[in-house]
Amino acid sequence: MSQRPLPTETQTQAPVWWALAILLSLRLISLGLYPLMDNTEARYAEISRVMGVLGDWVTPWYDTGVPFWGKPPLSFWTTALSFGLLGVNEFAARLPHFLAALGVGWLVWGWARQRSQQEALTAIALLAGSSLMLISAGAVMTDMTLLVGITLAMRGFWLGLHGDATQRRREGWLFFLGLTVGLLAKGPLVLVLAGLPLGLWTIFNWQWARVWRHLPWLRGSLAVLLLVGPWYAVAELRTPGFLDYFLLGEHWHRFVTPGWTGDRYGVAHSAPWGSIWVYAGVAMLPWSLLVPLAWWRWRTAGVVAQSVAASDKPLQHYLILWSLAPALFFTFAGNILWTYALPALPPLALLGAGWLSRHADPRRVNRLLTLGLILSAVLFAGFVASLNLKQTEDWHTTQRLVAHYDTLNTQQRALIFYPERPYSAAFYSRGRAEQIAQPSALLTRLAGQPAFLAVETTAVATLPAAVRAHLQWQGQHGDYTLFLITDLSVRDQAID
Repeated sequence: MSQRPLPTETQTQAPVWWALAILLSLRLISLGLYPLMDNTEARYAEISRVMGVLGDWVTPWYDTGVPFWGKPPLSFWTTALSFGLLGVNEFAARLPHFLAALGVGWLVWGWARQRSQQEALTAIALLAGSSLMLISAGAVMTDMTLLVGITLAMRGFWLGLHGDATQRRREGWLFFLGLTVGLLAKGPLVLVLAGLPLGLWTIFNWQWARVWRHLPWLRGSLAVLLLVGPWYAVAELRTPGFLDYFLLGEHWHRFVTPGWTGDRYGVAHSAPWGSIWVYAGVAMLPWSLLVPLAWWRWRTAGVVAQSVAASDKPLQHYLILWSLAPALFFTFAGNILWTYALPALPPLALLGAGWLSRHADPRRVNRLLTLGLILSAVLFAGFVASLNLKQTEDWHTTQRLVAHYDTLNTQQRALIFYPERPYSAAFYSRGRAEQIAQPSALLTRLAGQPAFLAVETTAVATLPAAVRAHLQWQGQHGDYTLFLITDLSVRDQAID
């Protein structure tokens, strides 16, 4: 009886490639399938929309006359350009962040490919299938652009030292390009999240002289200053006070002051110290469950793992320090989100690819990767479906409320939110929705001017009596009730 030939490397990898293609296609298609969510997505999309409308590429504007000092403009630039090309919609808002995620994947692939195609495929599968990367790849926020900068810097530093002659020159400059991207995406945080691991690696390995010789520090630093400095300077000149708030508020109090109340643009997120470690475990799902289970199964099956080659240990140490940097930096931070674990995902994917290559043959690894990617695709499809189901309840969005207003608004009446206007209302109304927080201001605004009034349902009782007497109910949308008020007069104000 003839023995069946063993599958080739291409054949064993094919299911992984198909699963990866399905997952990425699903993520791309999903970009326009659900509304922009309050607070982050709708806020950043609206800032980008206003940037394009005003043609002001220096100052992001949070509201009329209110500059947004919370973040630099690179992510807003990309989203505004996408709106200009594709129109103002959910797909256009999210597309630049999906493309940025593909850029991170390409950087990781090219780096791991120098070892083997199998290891590169493993790294990409681990990265793409992780829950935080998958969600962030289509979310309107600044974190993915920052990740591009950090990945460029960390790859450029390493290959600038260890690549061949051509690589060292190119990658060395990519290091400084990464710093530039990070400084324009989220600010000096990139200097910490990239500088901490590469600085510790340099110290522990006593590589000062080599690092100095192989990277163009003087020319590179000058290039970063010339590319980044003008925007920071002009931003401060346009809106004085920006640097004080951005450097101290956003880069000190936000992370070390639990429940910081100085946030001008949102609510501080108070979390127990050490929460970042839990977030990192959730961010790597399903791999943080599947890989340990696979290790246990292979161990009980008697699979013998290879030891780390001596030549690979410096890179392994570098990746470990890189993956630990966000967790170490944010361990004692009281105001964090799970997205702060995002910079750890590329090095964890590279480490995981190396670990799997030492612990199992490619066939076992590829079966594990295929399973994980399919599981991620199924869970993500369920997540998107749940968002669309929740959309009928106007969950974290006022998209349907604004659409309802548009169908009713046959006489060009204003849409007023009381006492707060959600970010999604500003975006979906293209800036037409107003906000009035004080009852007296509401009376003045409505006197003799019929309008639609969207009121937080729990705040209806706080409306002035003259307003309540003339409310005409139009519909309920999530936390808001939509009314029409047509005949409030000056006399009613006096009575009230």
